Amino acid sequence: MKEIVVQLFGAYSELDPKREISVPVEGGQVIDLRRALRALLQQRFPQFRAGLVDYSAFADEQRVLRDNDSLPGDGRVAILPPVSGG
Repeated sequence: MKEIVVQLFGAYSELDPKREISVPVEGGQVIDLRRALRALLQQRFPQFRAGLVDYSAFADEQRVLRDNDSLPGDGRVAILPPVSGG
């Protein structure tokens, strides 16, 4: 199991004063992180809409990651909720 530090932006930033949480992940792809984060949110923050994770993007220091991409070697990603507007 790998610990991934997720930097929180937008609606997620209200979940933790440090604006990041550590997520234990089994597997090495972004989809594995997505599943683990959704489960963690449902458990630790039941009032939060955990389904938002399904529509959010993950990014490393350089690019937006797709679900089948490998998790970054440094174990740090950002989660970016969907936004609207111009």
